[in-house]
Amino acid sequence: MLSEWAAAKAPITFRTAALQDLPQIKTVYQKIVRHMNAHHIGIWDEHYPFDFLEEDIQTGRLYLLLHRSEIISAFALCGENAGETSIDWEHPGAKALYLDRFAVNARYMGKGVGGYMLAQARRTARCRGAEYLRLFVVDSNTPALRLYEKSGFLRRPGVYDEVIDDTLMLHEYGYEVNGCTERLLRPAQQKI
Repeated sequence: MLSEWAAAKAPITFRTAALQDLPQIKTVYQKIVRHMNAHHIGIWDEHYPFDFLEEDIQTGRLYLLLHRSEIISAFALCGENAGETSIDWEHPGAKALYLDRFAVNARYMGKGVGGYMLAQARRTARCRGAEYLRLFVVDSNTPALRLYEKSGFLRRPGVYDEVIDDTLMLHEYGYEVNGCTERLLRPAQQKI
């Protein structure tokens, strides 16, 4: 749950991103990339996730959590992923959405935002007709691995080796949760 501090300060808003949000979204992601690099999680750079954000907004698949007008967290829900055939999913043919570009504003880390947003992602995937919410996470991203497992995602057999360039390959695990069909509380019902 989000801290009582956040709830007391102002309402929390969950919504689809709009093009006018793009400058702030980029600023938040830049700070997240710096934070990740400072903690030796060098998996994002000046290209990823930035090269995808405008298209995510235009296609209506980028979602934001805001505290007043400040972006707290964001994620994209995509209909496919390049690594999807590398993983032994529970039901490979089931309708699934893929969580991509999931991030929490560095100022809000450790306040329950990640778990809250994963619940929102599950709810949103369910509303979009998905039976499964799936994601890929780089094997060295220990904080994300812990969060996903704590939030009920199950690691599936297989590894997606994503080739970035001649010198870099990321080893990514596939996780999924089939709880998109379970009843989740609406944001107004959750104590945040």
